[in-house]
Amino acid sequence: MNLILASASPRRQELLKLFGVPFTVRVADIDETMDLSRPAYDEVARVSRLKALAIPRQSDDVIIAADTIVVLENEVLGKPKDEADAVRMLTALSGRDHQVMTGVTVLKGDKA
Repeated sequence: MNLILASASPRRQELLKLFGVPFTVRVADIDETMDLSRPAYDEVARVSRLKALAIPRQSDDVIIAADTIVVLENEVLGKPKDEADAVRMLTALSGRDHQVMTGVTVLKGDKA
C-alpha cells in the first residue's frame, strides 16, 4: 500500500509526518475555482474530492486530499494573489469572527 498526499502544502505534509507513516506527495493539477452560488461547505468538499480523483493511483493506494477556505461575513477568501493581498486579508480577519472550513477526501484503490 502506498499513502499519497495530494497536496503541496508544507503544513499538511508536516501534519502527516507526525503519524510516522511513509507517504509520497503528488500534487493535483485541477481548477480550484469555487461556485460561489453554492454553500461554501459543499464547495470545499467538492474541490477536495476533485483533488483526490485527479491523482493517478493503483488498486492498493490510499489518497488523502484536502482543501481549506476562510469565510468572512459570507465571503469566501481565496488564496492571496500576492503579499499585498495577503496583508489585506489578514487585516480584514484581525479581531473579527470568521470560519475556517476544510474538506478532506480519502480514496482507496483505483475506483472512485
